[in-house]
Amino acid sequence: MLNELKEKLIAAFNALNILDMEEVTELHALKGSYANIEYVLPNGQIVKFWDDNRIYLGNQLHKEGSHRCYGILADENHLMVSEYSGYGTDAEIIVFKRWN
Repeated sequence: MLNELKEKLIAAFNALNILDMEEVTELHALKGSYANIEYVLPNGQIVKFWDDNRIYLGNQLHKEGSHRCYGILADENHLMVSEYSGYGTDAEIIVFKRWN
């Protein structure tokens, strides 16, 4: 069941066709507290979207031609692609949506 979820999520991430993001080939189990970085909304509010105590599937991919990275994270209902500098600084949400 976990492998089936991984395969569906990998396909969903790749279907986003983000031009300068590497192809997603693997997802890892990540604790929310490790992957749950802060985002600044347009109104200045600082938020986190994930539960620090849950385990999610995700990965970090290099952004082609840049020093920045893409972080991908998902659960059974939502997926997110964000872009950030080292250690999750200057994070921007690229995609956050229901997928399943």
